Amino acid sequence: MMIVMKMSQLLLILCCILWVSAEDLHEDLVVGGCSDSDGEMLYTLDREEVWYADFISQKGVMPQPDFIDPISIPGAYEEAVAEQQVCRQNLKTCRIAMKDLPVEQDPPSDPIIYIRDTLELRMKNTLICHVTGFYPAPVEVFWTKNGENVTDGTSINVPFPNKDGSFTQISRLDFIPQLGDIYMCSVEHVALSQPLTAMWDVQTTPPSVGPAVFCGIGLTVGLLGVAAGLFFFIKGHKRS
Repeated sequence: MMIVMKMSQLLLILCCILWVSAEDLHEDLVVGGCSDSDGEMLYTLDREEVWYADFISQKGVMPQPDFIDPISIPGAYEEAVAEQQVCRQNLKTCRIAMKDLPVEQDPPSDPIIYIRDTLELRMKNTLICHVTGFYPAPVEVFWTKNGENVTDGTSINVPFPNKDGSFTQISRLDFIPQLGDIYMCSVEHVALSQPLTAMWDVQTTPPSVGPAVFCGIGLTVGLLGVAAGLFFFIKGHKRS
């Protein structure tokens, strides 16, 4: 277990990392944190969220797509609530011990917008705004569609610690793509004098290259190989 001591006067993050060795190396990460007004508890596997506590809705959330088997963590939300009391007591102790240390501020890198599923017009999808490299946490993310604010109803994960002590957060916007629509993701942070913005244009953004495309390419190459093999087989048979 490690305590991230590079912190502001308002946030305490606790991380527990479990490495499991098999044929491949996997990383199981649990992140707990608190501030004067908020808290977090997050479980990840290989840097993918598998569960987090939503203290506003008072429930645990499993953010994986429907086609992934959900991972059940019985009693996780109740445990997260209990650990918030311990975290806030630790935060008071750390604040006293670090009151004379200067507060560091690192701005995030430019946000990146991408689409979760292959683009199909008039079919529900999700836009993802990826923000990383900032300290302290959190950032604020705002969404617009054709210049109008559509932030209500969006979601954002709890701050995810990077190995260099900075943080990553991901905001999601459910939407139905229509030709000509322009979406923008704006990010605000204490280290920024003005928001960082990324744009996603339904009309000019090509569809994502998904597994079906690669399967189609592989099938085409395979059929060409079969056809070439039959050609040389028949040709050689005629000569004999």
